[in-house]
Amino acid sequence: MNKNKFLFATGIENSYPLITLADGTRKRVDEMEKCGHYKLWKTDFDLVKEMGIDTLRYGPPYYKVHVGPGKYEWDFCDETFNYLKQQNITPIVDLCHFGVPDWIGDFQNSDWPVHFAEFAKAFATRFPHIRFYTPVNEIFITAMFSAQYGWWNECKKDDRSFVNALKILCKANVLAMQAILEVQPDAVFIQSESSEYFHPETPDCDPLASFLNQKRFLSLDLSYGYPISVVMYEYLLENGMTKEEYRWFENNLIKGSCVMGNDYYITNEHMVHEDGSTSAAGEIFGYYVITQQYYSRYKLPVMHTETNIVEPNSVRWLQTQWANVRRLKRDGIPIYGFTWYSLTHQVDWDSALRFDNGNINALGLYDLDRKIQPVGEAYKTLIKQWKTALENESYLLYLKPPYYK
Repeated sequence: MNKNKFLFATGIENSYPLITLADGTRKRVDEMEKCGHYKLWKTDFDLVKEMGIDTLRYGPPYYKVHVGPGKYEWDFCDETFNYLKQQNITPIVDLCHFGVPDWIGDFQNSDWPVHFAEFAKAFATRFPHIRFYTPVNEIFITAMFSAQYGWWNECKKDDRSFVNALKILCKANVLAMQAILEVQPDAVFIQSESSEYFHPETPDCDPLASFLNQKRFLSLDLSYGYPISVVMYEYLLENGMTKEEYRWFENNLIKGSCVMGNDYYITNEHMVHEDGSTSAAGEIFGYYVITQQYYSRYKLPVMHTETNIVEPNSVRWLQTQWANVRRLKRDGIPIYGFTWYSLTHQVDWDSALRFDNGNINALGLYDLDRKIQPVGEAYKTLIKQWKTALENESYLLYLKPPYYK
């Protein structure tokens, strides 16, 4: 890999969690269906090229592909990933994005990690030219929304369910990386994870805020085998994780190349209130400060793997996020790339996909009629202006596992 290659990226929104509707029925929320990607996938990839973007966060509809233990339906993957190859678009393959196949059930199923690793290996074997992977997208958010907030999938609302989902998701993530490396030893794992921060509203809120600011790291701590605090260790053990399960992560450090993907939205910072609740705080520290916290912890190269904001604030938000990325790079943090997520507008993210209302969220570079938006024009210009300049800058890009050991 060219160490000076900076990745300008976008993504195809491919969430597919299960939600429970008001009448008690269960429904799969498939954003690729809602946003028209299944019909317009070739157009979407052509728009990526039109933007001057050479990297795409993209994953198969996992729940449709992995149809049973060791059984896969590859037709759509074959069409899409082969077309990406023809178009010389580099995918960062998002193998699991907020949901699992019906036959798995949900993220409380301890058998899933082994099945998922088999799927990851089968995918990597089928597409041996692909190097970049995000095995499990936003593990912390997946576990929180599914098992702590009760919004998706298992719809549970307790710490024990959260810890169970967390350890299962992290184990699946690690096993998938190990499996991919068996067939693609040059794989690079760009772990897209939500970068969070919790602000205490009053001094009495400080202990809870401190706890939550440790909890936010758990998904990466386990995935990277990072030694956690006594407080977090006790929290995990008190909520069902065994000492042997924790040691498993210490003994299964990732052998491949890792990039810490940080996602940042205006909703990622939270205010902690005296009644124990939290609410969105807006942008207080911002991507620069919070990413420095994550980098200081793991000492891994960074990529800004997701951001957006609703129109008409998107162009200004793009400028703000880009300024944060530039400052980090100037300060010597090895930053790998930037992503506006996603290519098109999305549907029902105003309710975090909890409701099937059909609300169009104006977040994309293009609208759902595939008409370019102001942020699309701004991003296209930004890429033209900065691409050559960034590749001419000399900076060291580390791509090895964490350095705290």
